[in-house]
Amino acid sequence: MGEEKILNPKISEEPGKKRPVGFIIITFVLALCLGALIFLYFNQKTEMIEMEKVLTDEKDSLVNELSNLMFQYDTLKTNNVSLNAKLEAEQNKIKSLLTIQTSNAQKIRLYKKELATLRKVMKSYIVQIDSLNTKNIQLTTENIEVRKNLAKARETNVELSQIKEDLSAKVEMASVILAKTILATPINTKGKERYRIERIDKIRVCFTLRENPIVEAGKKDVYLRIARPDELILADSPDNLFEFKDELIVYSAIRTVEYLNQDIDMCIYWNNNGDLIPGNYTFYLYLEGNNIGSTTFLLK
Repeated sequence: MGEEKILNPKISEEPGKKRPVGFIIITFVLALCLGALIFLYFNQKTEMIEMEKVLTDEKDSLVNELSNLMFQYDTLKTNNVSLNAKLEAEQNKIKSLLTIQTSNAQKIRLYKKELATLRKVMKSYIVQIDSLNTKNIQLTTENIEVRKNLAKARETNVELSQIKEDLSAKVEMASVILAKTILATPINTKGKERYRIERIDKIRVCFTLRENPIVEAGKKDVYLRIARPDELILADSPDNLFEFKDELIVYSAIRTVEYLNQDIDMCIYWNNNGDLIPGNYTFYLYLEGNNIGSTTFLLK
């Protein structure tokens, strides 16, 4: 009984001696864990700072790229209203992307994807604009050619019109029956030539109607106009009128002749009615609305 009392104190003293060692081990383990946590914290914080910097750099790069893309869209403006509206719509998209205020990696990736889409769209517009510019150059070239051809056609038309006018004038001249060897002679009652007014009974105007094969043959009226020195036209009646250049003018005498497209000699007589005065007289012949010849003489 007495030995058991002596052993009990020894057994109860051994656990008391082991407590400091366990505590130290636990404390050491806890310290290691705490150190590891602190290391992980600072390491993660560093990574987060680096990640944030990377995301900020990517965002800044994205903003620069969007700004450059906006400028490139500005350079694509054309005269095509429909295409300009589409370009403006794409620029509005870029403006909305430029307002981004995010550090979220997922959103930045989405924005990058949108940027790639905008670039692809811009390339398609560049192709369209190049095509339009090519067509515009072609149309401009064709327009210049058309204008040149039109100018040439106008010049040719003017030349042809001039040629036509010349030919018409020549045809008109060729279709006129002209008079030649016109001779006006004042005569007395016996048919003798006299140049003193008081002795003149008539004035005889003789001439030859020239041959003209292209004129229609038939009866032709030849009109005589005698102009006094004071330019008064001698006429038996104010009703003696014929048409010349769309006007009715008075004639002194008329004779109708049968024209057969050959030279024909003829004379027209004017009876002195007392209206003669001294001076130079001019005698005009007309046929079919044309002045076909003239001559003069002097009366004393």
